[in-house]
Amino acid sequence: MNWYPIFLREMIQFRKKLFRLGYIFTSMMVPLLYLLAFGLGLGRSVQVPGGTYLGFLLPGLVAMSSMNNSYNWVASGLNLNRVYFKTFQVLIQAPIAPTSIMAGYVLAGMVRGLFASVMIVLVGLVARSGFHLTPLFVLTLLLNCFLFANMGVLIGMITKTHEDTSTYANFFILPMVFFSGTFFPIDRMPVVLQAVVLCLPLTHTNILIRKTVLDAEGLTAVLVMAAYAVLFFILGSRKIKNYSE
Repeated sequence: MNWYPIFLREMIQFRKKLFRLGYIFTSMMVPLLYLLAFGLGLGRSVQVPGGTYLGFLLPGLVAMSSMNNSYNWVASGLNLNRVYFKTFQVLIQAPIAPTSIMAGYVLAGMVRGLFASVMIVLVGLVARSGFHLTPLFVLTLLLNCFLFANMGVLIGMITKTHEDTSTYANFFILPMVFFSGTFFPIDRMPVVLQAVVLCLPLTHTNILIRKTVLDAEGLTAVLVMAAYAVLFFILGSRKIKNYSE
């Protein structure tokens, strides 16, 4: 349970931010803008197989929101604690295993990602979109939050300045938002681009989160997401273990 004090500290900080209107507004602003622009605007003229475009878009927005919040808050917060506030050094000097430090930050990131996603889910349940919650949907959401929270720890450990976290987000997170099947099916892309997109973890989240049963394609998506999550966890734990600033 060495991870729990780290998790609890992050949750106390999160609770303080939670009651600020600005935090809720910023968490919801981007997904709602996409929902209005694509789902209620452009989406009226877009045809997708098996349902409405709004029903296709909402799971993608949930995946995107969980990715952004799980990653950004962990990467940004860890970088600030390490480079500017110097509070991370206290954890390194304490008798806490690197994997416990990693787990504490990852679980805190998952909570933040889930909080932002739940608000999008509520919109989907209220809207007449054919959106339904399934056990596979919940499993995918949890796995996606876990994956990108691990990535957030890794990026938070390797960045030298706070501006670097935005640079990594622009090169890795932002392209996944637009090219990983959030707003349109990836099979409408050129074949060469599809091969590249299938290497991105959010692509497999979007594949899995729209399924109602776990078929062969869904199982492949689970394995890819789990592989990315384990890889990021190992690399992040190693960076914490070898930390020497």
